[in-house]
Amino acid sequence: MKHIAYIGLGANLGNPQVTLRAAALALAAFPGTSVSACSSHYRSAPIDADGDDYVNAVVQLETILTPIELLGALQALEQQFGRERSYLNAPRTLDLDLLLYDEQILNTVTLQIPHPRMSQRAFVILPLLELNDSIAIPNIGLASTLVKTLQNQRISKITQ
Repeated sequence: MKHIAYIGLGANLGNPQVTLRAAALALAAFPGTSVSACSSHYRSAPIDADGDDYVNAVVQLETILTPIELLGALQALEQQFGRERSYLNAPRTLDLDLLLYDEQILNTVTLQIPHPRMSQRAFVILPLLELNDSIAIPNIGLASTLVKTLQNQRISKITQ
């Protein structure tokens, strides 16, 4: 059975736009997985982090992978792209977050779905709404209702 998952992509080292495009292609190569939609790229200021502005996007996947299998594949892909976790919120060559998986709620030591801070991040909500303007976040509600609360975050769509 195929599941719908939303993945947040971000980078602020190297050439982030090229990295995000390559990562989206790599996501489609996961077993039993296809990319059904990819948002525009957005530039945003780091939040609780160092370094240059980030480039972010959200990808919608159809996958047979379980949430834990998908998390493992995402972490392996981050490492392939040179991700180092030298300290909390360090600049990143590639950051991949499992945001949503169907309408599931999961709370384990290794994985929380929905992603615990997604509703506080314009760089997640705006590209997510670009893909699905009526999407609901379990235990939160419609993502569209969050936009007003995120207006103080600096973010801009990158024209390609």
